[in-house]
Amino acid sequence: MTDSSEEQQQITNWFNTTYAKKGERYLRKVEAYEIFLSLVDLKPTDALLDVACGLGRLLQAAQASNCKMTGVDISPIAVAKTKALLPQANILEANAENLPFETGVFDVITCLGSLERMIDLGAVLDELHRVGSKDARYCILVRNSETVVWKWFKEALGLRNKAGHQGAKSLREWTHIFHQHGFNVGDVLPDQYPLQRKKRWLSLGIAHVDPKQVLDSGQAIERTGKFIFLLSKAKV
Repeated sequence: MTDSSEEQQQITNWFNTTYAKKGERYLRKVEAYEIFLSLVDLKPTDALLDVACGLGRLLQAAQASNCKMTGVDISPIAVAKTKALLPQANILEANAENLPFETGVFDVITCLGSLERMIDLGAVLDELHRVGSKDARYCILVRNSETVVWKWFKEALGLRNKAGHQGAKSLREWTHIFHQHGFNVGDVLPDQYPLQRKKRWLSLGIAHVDPKQVLDSGQAIERTGKFIFLLSKAKV
């Protein structure tokens, strides 16, 4: 059995290798991140923190807002690449379980497709809560454990990426843990990226797809592959 430091290093190594070998091919296009910024109503006066920022895709999308941008990631390769790409942003190598920021300094906090990969989920959520301002807006993208892909391909067939600490939870489980750590759930939406790609594919590439438009999946939210959670701090 590995201790948490060994497991964390294994995860870091996996991301370093992934970013070094696949680079931008591992990620969505920049415009696919615009929906998240629209959902939190990002303003020029906001201080934005992107946790597990990777190669800075969301921060690239946020440039047009002229807000104050900060990103953290455990991968030194990701941090170096993002610093070179966005010299005006504050990009730091850090573990989300112990964020190097004062309390209450961010207006908008995002964490996309990464929360389920973190070892001490409770510690991470407590840190996200701590560094957010009183009225902070949060946008979190997480994987659903109740899908056929996850249950049968990832779990039953053993295809879950253990080196990258790939995980998932149900809608009820995610909602419960957010409440446990002091958050209100304002809304839950299906991941928009697959819906945008489907709309473009069905039109044979003819249809214009507004990256900021919320599309209806036509199915129950419990069946979506990934959830977009819009959170705020619970009032004490």
